[in-house]
Amino acid sequence: MLLGATAVAVIVAGGWYAWSGFREPDTCTDGIERIDGECIGVNGEGYDFGNPEIKDVARDIADQNAAIKDQPHVTVAMMLPLQSDRAALRRQMRSDLVGAYLGQLEANKGQGEPPRIRLVLANPGRNYAHQDKVVDTLLQMADSPEDQLRAVTGFNLSLDATEAAVKRLTSHKIPVLASRISGDRIANEDQANGMTRSRFPGLARIIPTNHDAAQALADFNGDQGREDRKTVLVYDERPDSYNESLKKAFSGIKEVGPAGPDAMPFRSPALDEEGSTGNQFTRMADNICDSEADTVYFAGRTLHLRLFALKLAQVGCNDRRHYTIISGSDAASLQQSMSDKDWAALRGADGTAKVTVEYAAPAHPDAWSTELTRWNDDWYKDHDRKPTKEEVPQYLTEPKAALEALEQQITSTLNSGVKLGFDPDPKDPRSILEDSRTMLVYDGLVTISQAVHQAQQGGADAVPGREDVSTQWLSLQARHRVKGTSGLICLTSGGNAYDKPVAVVQLDPGQKGRGKLKFVGLGWPTGREQPKNCVIPSRTP
Repeated sequence: MLLGATAVAVIVAGGWYAWSGFREPDTCTDGIERIDGECIGVNGEGYDFGNPEIKDVARDIADQNAAIKDQPHVTVAMMLPLQSDRAALRRQMRSDLVGAYLGQLEANKGQGEPPRIRLVLANPGRNYAHQDKVVDTLLQMADSPEDQLRAVTGFNLSLDATEAAVKRLTSHKIPVLASRISGDRIANEDQANGMTRSRFPGLARIIPTNHDAAQALADFNGDQGREDRKTVLVYDERPDSYNESLKKAFSGIKEVGPAGPDAMPFRSPALDEEGSTGNQFTRMADNICDSEADTVYFAGRTLHLRLFALKLAQVGCNDRRHYTIISGSDAASLQQSMSDKDWAALRGADGTAKVTVEYAAPAHPDAWSTELTRWNDDWYKDHDRKPTKEEVPQYLTEPKAALEALEQQITSTLNSGVKLGFDPDPKDPRSILEDSRTMLVYDGLVTISQAVHQAQQGGADAVPGREDVSTQWLSLQARHRVKGTSGLICLTSGGNAYDKPVAVVQLDPGQKGRGKLKFVGLGWPTGREQPKNCVIPSRTP
């Protein structure tokens, strides 16, 4: 009897152990798992991942998905972190998703024939920490005859985890289009005579690398005759592929003016944490003041760039020096992080700017109209007549037309009652486009759509395979160039955007109130404009 009781106790205990050891996944909604307080997974049904800034546009995407569900379609995943405690970062996420939604609309109406684009949102968590779980889901969707995932885009941070996600996706032959990552490491290497070293087979990029952006800045600054500047490099030592490639690129710029001070490192705790950087920047600003440098190349993230600019403005140099800080594409988000108090700190009591931030933006809505006006003025001076339509360069007219079409689409979309997450609706569509994010992501969806349709074989119901889509990256040049709002997109054999211009933009504090983004000019990585029809020239050893 005692043995039986003992056996029952063991069985009961064993059952309790088995039951208590089993845990149902903690979910935020169907298919989205809660991990470390974040909602991780893939959704195309309008879920906003607890982010109020993207609530409207997530629903807009779901509505467009529902509208095309009974038509032949492929799935495209938009993969980027979608949750944050910081309002500025949530607004950036909204800009990205607005670009994706507008690109989806253009793809689904502009190509005429199916397949349409179904868009899903893929949240890998802060700093892509849970990208492996999301990639697991995307791999299943690529194999699924129902989902037919044919491309993954997004990717807004150049991190090791981002690189790992891109590596794994491309190793499984899933096409990846990077519209927002500028780090040099997440790119295939173009070599002489059209050869390439493909670490990521099937990867395409429509944004210049940090190296190309630095070359474009050097090209632009040389044209501006700034040989008398004294420069200093300030860089973040924290391992981060964006910071590392930007530091390397800035270090490679030939100094044409008087020698500046030695490079000055700092160390941040994370890309979205201040830590002790404020104290580091206080001492650094004093040293820069003593060095007489007036231009700072800053290789670091936006959060730390803002702190550095404010500390530099606080330094009371006796010579009332004006500083110019030059940085990379991540600085396009700086304006959204600035408060009225910050703007006031960047200028003196007389309203004169103490610090101006200049950066290589991947796009700016004023670029094409401004540059076209300059080109026409120069032409008239040289020829004493207006140019014919054929004489005006495509690298200006075609992106200008694409941008105007996007602006019209924004206006018509808002007028139709679609909110996109803005309250109130912006009166000028260009205000949505200033930070370049919406333009780049929109161009990415348009590029994917063009590749999908070029890869289509058979009848209208046919859907191309994933390798068929990635093969089309190689043909997107010359007559098949993509007429992007950010510039002509002509891809090399390595999937890189050839000689893609950067918009040199100044964050000018002005004399009062909130500062403004001011387009200054275009810089070209090769030192000259893209060739006619965007035919990529051969590269010799």
